[in-house]
Amino acid sequence: MFDIKKSTMDLGGKTLTLETGRVARQADGAVIATLGETVVLCAVTAARSVKEGQDFFPLTVHYQEKYSAAGRIPGGFFKRERGATEKETLVSRLIDRPIRPLFPEGFYNEINVIAQVLSYDGENEPDIVAMIAASAALTISGVPFMGPIGAARVGYQNGEYILNPTLDQVKEGDLDLVVAATGDAVMMVESEAKELSEEVMLGAVVFAHDASKKIVDCIIDLAEQAAKDPWELAPVADQSAAKKKLKTLIGKDLTAAYKLTDKQARQNAINDARTKARDAFADLKESDPAQYLGTLKLVKKLEAEIVRTAILKEGRRIDGRDTKTVRPIEAMVHFLPRAHGSALFTRGETQAICTTTLGTKDAEQMIDGLNGLHYERFMLHYNFPPYSVGEVGRFGAPGRREVGHGKLAWRALNPVLPSKEEFPYTIRVLSDITESNGSSSMATVCGGSLSMMDAGVPLKRPVSGIAMGLILEGKDYAVISDILGDEDHLGDMDFKVAGTSAGITSLQMDIKIAGITEEIMKVALAQANEGRAHILGEMAKALGETRTELSAHAPRIETFTIDKSKIREVIGTGGKVIREIVATTGAKVDIDDEGVIKVSSSDPAQIEAAVNWIKGLVEEAEVGKIYNGKVVNLVDFGAFVNFMGGKDGLVHVSEIRNERVEKVADVLSEGQEVKVKVLEVDPRGKVRLSMRVVDQETGAELEDTRPAREPREGGDRGPRGPRRDGGDRGPRGEGGDRGPRRDGGDRGPRRDRGDRPRREESKDDGGNAGLPSFITDN
Repeated sequence: MFDIKKSTMDLGGKTLTLETGRVARQADGAVIATLGETVVLCAVTAARSVKEGQDFFPLTVHYQEKYSAAGRIPGGFFKRERGATEKETLVSRLIDRPIRPLFPEGFYNEINVIAQVLSYDGENEPDIVAMIAASAALTISGVPFMGPIGAARVGYQNGEYILNPTLDQVKEGDLDLVVAATGDAVMMVESEAKELSEEVMLGAVVFAHDASKKIVDCIIDLAEQAAKDPWELAPVADQSAAKKKLKTLIGKDLTAAYKLTDKQARQNAINDARTKARDAFADLKESDPAQYLGTLKLVKKLEAEIVRTAILKEGRRIDGRDTKTVRPIEAMVHFLPRAHGSALFTRGETQAICTTTLGTKDAEQMIDGLNGLHYERFMLHYNFPPYSVGEVGRFGAPGRREVGHGKLAWRALNPVLPSKEEFPYTIRVLSDITESNGSSSMATVCGGSLSMMDAGVPLKRPVSGIAMGLILEGKDYAVISDILGDEDHLGDMDFKVAGTSAGITSLQMDIKIAGITEEIMKVALAQANEGRAHILGEMAKALGETRTELSAHAPRIETFTIDKSKIREVIGTGGKVIREIVATTGAKVDIDDEGVIKVSSSDPAQIEAAVNWIKGLVEEAEVGKIYNGKVVNLVDFGAFVNFMGGKDGLVHVSEIRNERVEKVADVLSEGQEVKVKVLEVDPRGKVRLSMRVVDQETGAELEDTRPAREPREGGDRGPRGPRRDGGDRGPRGEGGDRGPRRDGGDRGPRRDRGDRPRREESKDDGGNAGLPSFITDN
């Protein structure tokens, strides 16, 4: 029934298996990729015809994690997989970005790539497996895919690169880098690093590319066994005549437009030129719609030629800068009065308002995935409203692009955050892009760093970011710093680098051509380092170091640890005690299984009250120490005083005052504040207190002026000694005299015992002596 084909290889010490022919046989291409016990199915389907009027390539990639893959049932009401999670969106982009440039120009057939995680072993991340499966499925499907690509994850620990690291190795190491590449060149890089040098980062990319080449060979081996016949593409129409006509018609207009440095003025001039072209070819719109659309796309090519030639031949960019100059920067902190931290970062015509909000542990983001529930204390959200580019458009929930840009900025800032022990706050950074003309994600990095510093988050070092571009024609190329939006659209590379003065924290690269070489990447990294250093200097003019004080509107958190055996005393039965603390003081109290307690409030007095209450619950009474207390109960012999939160002690009536107290209620009343000294804690934990040796006004200890009790004559009582009358009881002998009565009278002789046995004798008969005969007789 099944015509199964396989290809295997070693990937980082584990076997990677690619299989086709068993599952999803009606798809154009379907591959099951297995690494360890992680299994991903990827199926590719393609439309055989192009929709009328379509002038773009409709490639859609979906990545889905099945909870059953990890032996889990989804949470929530519906108990099934629903909309894409943030991770699924990011992995979908991770697959899309390297494969999209590898389809031929003018190919507009709709393609669906669907990758589903069927099994997950908790060690091998399924994102890399899904990328490999997608590449293999496209390669064997017959669609015009100019791949395959390989994909590899690289870690870095103790000066060594690790191929296909486990989750623990990534967490403990200094690098998490993903690379997708063809056999000849790198196509995509995504990474997070702990301030590594350009040399280490470049070495990691090269290391990953070497591994990707072997994966490419494995996919080719599968394709040789199972690939379908390639599609026949329609010949590309000769459009040289139309291009020449367009150049004559609007060439000068476009050249003049791209010399305008103001974005809006430039855009208006370009739109005028495009309108002129549409009018000139209006007759084709009815007679040959396909040719009409193709002719209009030539306008974009003409624009690219003008911009790229100016950069390569003249070293002149759209806004007049050279290839290394960064646009003017203005940074401002404490931009918003009520936000915990805020910054307005403007670079040229790109601007971001970034705010930082601090919260307690309750505000952490709960994430449910294949690895189970976990909580994230750092969040970064990026918004790109249509007005930022002067357009009318959709406004609402974030799209895939916004999720991806936000995660890039998150990766750039996460490595410099303080540990939870150093700074026990939940942190949310919000970036709202208010103007955009290139590199808004890097503006988010810069603004986010400044806003956290303004909020008092003790970052290791400030972080800046820059977007680099590439113009490549044959062997000639130019790397450009701080690219504009048009340079991004018309160029060949989008290369973003973020980091501190000590090293790189994040690197992302997307290539729009068939890859770049190691030499170009080396030049781009070095040039980016210069740009990042310049931007850090401009940021320092606004705020050079983290503020030492938090905003007055931010919550304060005090952290301390108690013995784990005392946790139950703080929580109380059914949470009664901790609820009472929160309700009474107004502070928020969190306690974990290790006894770490976090008390938070924007009011320091509330924190102090809650901390003192909790410490009183768990603290042991110290003999000789003076405490503040409150009378909670009056009894005839004294008063019970609560003096350590949940601890009560007894002030005996003799310890209330130096003089005699006839009635306790005459001196004390319930609820009265008093000062007491601990006299004794007995082995059962009962505490004896004294008020008379403490000044009730000042709390100072007083000298004990009460004379000590005189000891009994002769010291200890010792043995009882002789009887009061000085005589001896004498033996009880048989029938003997019992001695005189206490009143002096004679008792007379004892009665005759008769045959009744003595007590000693009764022991020998089994204990039946004295019992009635009807019981003892057998």
